Amino acid sequence: MRDDTTREWLSFEHRGETYLFDLTFLWSNWECIFGSGCKGVHDTDTTELGHGCCSHGAHFADREDRKRVAAAVEGLDGSIWQFKDLAAELGGVVVRNSEGDWVTRTHDGACIMLNRADHPTGVGCALHLAAERDGVSFVEYKPEVCWQLPLRLTFHTDELDHTTYALREWKRRDWGEGGEDLHWWCTEGPEAFRSEHPVLETMAAEITALVGEEVYERLLEEVADRLDRGTPVPHPARRA
Repeated sequence: MRDDTTREWLSFEHRGETYLFDLTFLWSNWECIFGSGCKGVHDTDTTELGHGCCSHGAHFADREDRKRVAAAVEGLDGSIWQFKDLAAELGGVVVRNSEGDWVTRTHDGACIMLNRADHPTGVGCALHLAAERDGVSFVEYKPEVCWQLPLRLTFHTDELDHTTYALREWKRRDWGEGGEDLHWWCTEGPEAFRSEHPVLETMAAEITALVGEEVYERLLEEVADRLDRGTPVPHPARRA
């Protein structure tokens, strides 16, 4: 019987660095099901809240991430963002949490950027809506962690100063200690594996933002060559 942790990886060298890709996930038909069956990131099923993974707000990657989001927030009005006035009253969107990390402010159990069901736009991220309004990728407006999920790029530099980047799916462990307490995580069950196209195509903007256009184009070429020789190992959620 095949171990459910079995995966297929693809790697290549580019400009003196190594890139390693989780082909099992990138060629899967996962898609975000926010507002369409997502069970949330609590320790119980919270589908009815419609918060998706926005319940705890977003951690910022660095100062540039904070500045970019803050600039995007300036372009929002009440028609796009339900809590614009409230955020101003409370002192803004960006705050430090109890651990000293920079995060988006939360309100009533979720990120303050998340419009609720009683707003004319319906449930959804105000920054995501603004990007659609402005005809740009949401990668330009949303916090990095928000547009990257469920992708995760890590890197390691060895003793000879050679760097290896690894692009894979975000796992429970990436949430830290609380990850194991999640009632559900979207890449572990079959519910979110229903797209007509692979992640490699549907998340092209996100992958390109993470590894660069040259590496993404090379990845497409390598995957095409790999597919000519057979299909990748199916995702564990699809095998279960």
